[in-house]
Amino acid sequence: MIRSIVNHMFLLALLVAVGACSSNSSKTESKEMKTEENLYVSQPFTSNNEFTGGIEGPAVDKDGNLYVVNFGNEGTIGKVTPDGKASLFVTLPEGSTGNGIRFNSKGEMLIADYTGHNVLKVDMKSLEISVYAHHDELNQPNDIAIMDNDIVFASDPNWKESTGQIWRVGLDGQFVLLEADMGTTNGIEVSPDNKTLYVNESVQRNVWAYDLNEAGEISNKRLIHTFEDFGMDGMRVDVDGDLYVTRHGKGTVVKLSPEGEFLKEIKMSGEKPSNIAFGGVDGKTAYVTLQDNGNIDSFLVEKPGRAFRK
Repeated sequence: MIRSIVNHMFLLALLVAVGACSSNSSKTESKEMKTEENLYVSQPFTSNNEFTGGIEGPAVDKDGNLYVVNFGNEGTIGKVTPDGKASLFVTLPEGSTGNGIRFNSKGEMLIADYTGHNVLKVDMKSLEISVYAHHDELNQPNDIAIMDNDIVFASDPNWKESTGQIWRVGLDGQFVLLEADMGTTNGIEVSPDNKTLYVNESVQRNVWAYDLNEAGEISNKRLIHTFEDFGMDGMRVDVDGDLYVTRHGKGTVVKLSPEGEFLKEIKMSGEKPSNIAFGGVDGKTAYVTLQDNGNIDSFLVEKPGRAFRK
């Protein structure tokens, strides 16, 4: 009789344990499915129209704060906290207007100043703003990209003539012209292994790739993708080298493989996405600036952005 009771209690405990495991397994599977369902689904991150129609940038610091140009007025930089609260960060010197933003290895903010023909540098502690590089012959430094060794590249479009150039800024702070006679160069990015430079031409709708060496010299130019319609603006890569391209006028972000193969298209809440950056706690949140509503969208991705640092 006692043995029967013990056996019964053992079976009951076993059934409870199996049920608990099954329940936990179901919860885990449900959580994974929910995360997968949320991937590449865009939603507003800010919604108060706090930025002008020149909203651009963006870049994320090590604490997860997002920095975006033209907060309230042209010639400013706004700071957006991880929970979406925006405020004025700095006002740029008179005559300067920001566009693309990047952080270098020292944590300093670099800004493409298209009206001042500069790349500006912001000390994140003192908030002191200085000219990192200047050249009178630039049309307008539009977007910038940066290698791990802090060599900078700038796209330089001439919108009136539908032409453009590519420049390099070395560690000496000097602009060097890499290529002229291009289309309207706009988005620019460096691959995770620092061996490829990507540049797009907005009007011509081309995405180009170049071989890149440690000194920031380019070679072996090749066309990897052409879109049939609408323009392009900023670009960023993830740690696998997949390229995220904002489709200005179409209201989407397109994901391309490192070789330019079309992988995915993500719909935004506005029609004029201007640029993109990665952040969040794990680098897997994409932030997209939207010029038609002065706001920022976000969506989850599978891999962290290349520039993400824990």
